Amino acid sequence: MNLRPGHKEENVEVNLTPLIDVVFLLLIFFMVSTTFDRHAKLKVSLPEASTKATQQQSEPLVLSIDAKGNYFINERQVINQKLNTLKQALRKTLAEKDIAARDASLVLRADANTPHQSVVRAMDAASQLGLTKLSIATLEKRQGR
Repeated sequence: MNLRPGHKEENVEVNLTPLIDVVFLLLIFFMVSTTFDRHAKLKVSLPEASTKATQQQSEPLVLSIDAKGNYFINERQVINQKLNTLKQALRKTLAEKDIAARDASLVLRADANTPHQSVVRAMDAASQLGLTKLSIATLEKRQGR
C-alpha cells in the first residue's frame, strides 16, 4: 500500500566497489605476509673419497691466514692484506719455484677465527692467477670432542 502520493518505488542498489577493495587488500596482505616452507629437499648422494693422500707432482704452495687476516706464503709474511699485493706475492713465489700457475697446487690454511673476507680474497687472488688446484687444510675431528 502506497501512502505517499506520487512517490515511486526506488531501486535499491548495493555498491560493491568498497567490498571489492577490501577483498583485494586482504588478498595482498596475505600474499605478502605468507612464508613458504620447502618440504621437498633435494637428495644428493655424495661420492666417497679415500683417506690416502695422492702423490703431488711438486711441493704445493701453502698460503696461511692468521686470525687477524694476515697472509703468509710458505711462512713468509705478505706486506698487506690487499688483493693486488697478494697476487704479486703469489706470482713472485711461483716465479722463484719456476712453476707455471696451471701446474701449481695451493693449500689454503686459515685460522678458525679468520675473517671470511680474507679467505675469499685469497681464493679470488688464486683464481685470477690461474691456480686451479686449490685445497683447504682442515684438522681431523678427534673422538671425544
